[in-house]
Amino acid sequence: MTKVSVIIPVFNAEDYLSQSLDSIVNQTLDDIEVICVDDGSDDSSLDILNDYSNRYSCIQIYHQDHKRAGAARNHGLEKANGKYVFFMDADDILETDALKEFYEISEDKNLDFLIFQITNYDEATGEYFDTEYYLMEDLYEFVGDRTFSFDDLGEHLFDVPVTLCNKFYNREFIERCGAHFPEGTLFEDNIFLYEYIFDAERAYFYKKKLYTRRIHSDSSTGAGDKRYIDSINIFNMIIQIFIDRGYFEQYKQTLCNEKVRKAFNRYNGIHEQYKEFFYEAMKEDFTRILNQEWYDDFMDNLSDYNRPRFEKVVRSRDFYEFEALMENFKLERELLKLERKHEKMQRRFDKLADRHSQLKEKNNTLKQKLIASKKQSSAYRKEIEKLNDKIERLEKNIDTLENTQEEILNSNSWKVTEPLRKIGRLR
Repeated sequence: MTKVSVIIPVFNAEDYLSQSLDSIVNQTLDDIEVICVDDGSDDSSLDILNDYSNRYSCIQIYHQDHKRAGAARNHGLEKANGKYVFFMDADDILETDALKEFYEISEDKNLDFLIFQITNYDEATGEYFDTEYYLMEDLYEFVGDRTFSFDDLGEHLFDVPVTLCNKFYNREFIERCGAHFPEGTLFEDNIFLYEYIFDAERAYFYKKKLYTRRIHSDSSTGAGDKRYIDSINIFNMIIQIFIDRGYFEQYKQTLCNEKVRKAFNRYNGIHEQYKEFFYEAMKEDFTRILNQEWYDDFMDNLSDYNRPRFEKVVRSRDFYEFEALMENFKLERELLKLERKHEKMQRRFDKLADRHSQLKEKNNTLKQKLIASKKQSSAYRKEIEKLNDKIERLEKNIDTLENTQEEILNSNSWKVTEPLRKIGRLR
């Protein structure tokens, strides 16, 4: 059995395809197969693929009419013979030791799938950068270096990116759980994740960046074109998977908010000429919820931020009214931020004012103590001065007595009377 099957859907990737293929054919792991599925490219991508296939026996080329990446990946899975599967995008780059490391870890830990970090490359600026989404620090902090199952994740389930290219899969596991890609739609990787992750019993987080994701205007998820509307139906499919697998109630609050959040993220990311189309699709989708028996439950689970956004979609009469409502909503949010900032500054001012008052009171107390201390010190000084005066007078008296005594001892009278003093002592 081949160790790893690398599946690459290719559509009009002539500018990046060679660099991507080079990163695969130069892998240090031997015994791999590279399955490239040309998705009806109308540039030179197929010629590049054929050239690499002629030079490298591990590369297999398949061709299909343009059915999008989901169909190409399904086609690749049908042809795959590897024990493990890795999905590569035709414009990205894999470090040369990556497959070897993924394979050895997966074998050692008997994994269903391995997840790892990736970095980003901006084609326009030539800069590499990391994002929280692909570093997954919160997920790693939770799972650490231990293997984990779906049941271990809890709400950390949503810290796992839907991206395919930051995971390394056991092919038997994929077949066992029946994961596949919806065809003819964008964002198909979202569905694939939730079709296998509930069955995962042995997963592992490899805290290393071995994959570079290229960002450019021609990429499908970065194009911002009318296909973004697909995201609405994709998320409905995700919710249905949670319902079918019996996990909707457990994750209901997150799913309700994600439905609104993702819709608005895609709306904000779509080009201006497609915004009205997206609004109409979003309004149609959101309006269906109004007629559901679980509408109240849905609204109760929305956050204070997502609830008014949802309401502005369903209550607006047309796209222009919606835009006006959203502009007003933005202003309201800005005003709320300013009010909160003002309240925060006011609390800080009040706190500083209280502190100032406390310090002022303390200062006054210290001043009073200092005054009292000075008065007490003045009284002590007067007592000391009196004592010093007494000591000085005593010292003067002592000096006087000593001088007088010395004068007596040296006088003639003292000397003449000395015999008499001796007679007196004899008696």
